Amino acid sequence: MNQAPVKILNLIEPAVTGLGYEFVGAEFTGQGKSAILRVYIDNDGGVLVGDCSKVSHQISGVLDVEDPISSQYTLEVSSPGMERPLFTLAHFERFKGSVVSLELNQSTLEGQRRFTGDILSVNGDTIHLHVDEEEVEIPFSLVKKAKLVAKF
Repeated sequence: MNQAPVKILNLIEPAVTGLGYEFVGAEFTGQGKSAILRVYIDNDGGVLVGDCSKVSHQISGVLDVEDPISSQYTLEVSSPGMERPLFTLAHFERFKGSVVSLELNQSTLEGQRRFTGDILSVNGDTIHLHVDEEEVEIPFSLVKKAKLVAKF
């Protein structure tokens, strides 16, 4: 997955949950001045700008003290939105029946790297999708990035 390193996740998650929000996940992308640490939070009542600001302030304090990122980066805190990123097998299980778009680390499954389909189930470390009238089994370890597909 395109997640932030475990060391950073272990610092961020308690800061987010300590404020009463669900920690959805975090991504660390880019390099140098264009590096971004993107943190996704959620709440039963939704997430407002003030919530993001409060969490951002808390995370900034923790990251300033612990200093786990040696280079420059921009911290972004947001709700997962309608096209919610999926970071864990539990996320796939939670959104069973929903349409997901995912990208693999490599094109190893039937020569494909990208799949869009309905989440049928999660069995161990394998995600079962319904793609083009077929069931496709995708090992979670091959998933680089995954998100729900918004339906209107």
